[in-house]
Amino acid sequence: MAQNPFAEFANFDVSKVLGDLKLPGVDVEAIVASQRKNIEALTEANKVALAGVQAVAKRQAEILSQAIAEANSVAKELTSLSSNPQELSAKQAALTKEAFEKALANARELAELVNKSNAEAFALINARVNESLEELKALVAKK
Repeated sequence: MAQNPFAEFANFDVSKVLGDLKLPGVDVEAIVASQRKNIEALTEANKVALAGVQAVAKRQAEILSQAIAEANSVAKELTSLSSNPQELSAKQAALTKEAFEKALANARELAELVNKSNAEAFALINARVNESLEELKALVAKK
């Protein structure tokens, strides 16, 4: 088994190293806390995005299953029709229109799921950016 080349950095404490530097006018703890909040916000946004991807994939599987069942039903229905070409053409046109409308509705539904997921993830990141700017203003105001 290959050894992780980054294993020695797993317990690396940035706040301790920067704190030991004793930089004047720099609140190391505030910087580290801010970065920790950034990472937490990104983690939460990624969880929301992943949940969105999973919801879309699940819905796509449901749509595919429904489409296969409907295709089987339509095939049986078309084979049971009389050999009258006009009746068969009219039925095929109606089924084609219905399939097209259903495909549009499904595409719209999937797009809405993606948009909802993206909006939720963006809102989390946007909130953290705003909070980070407020933290920066507070740090500058202290000085």
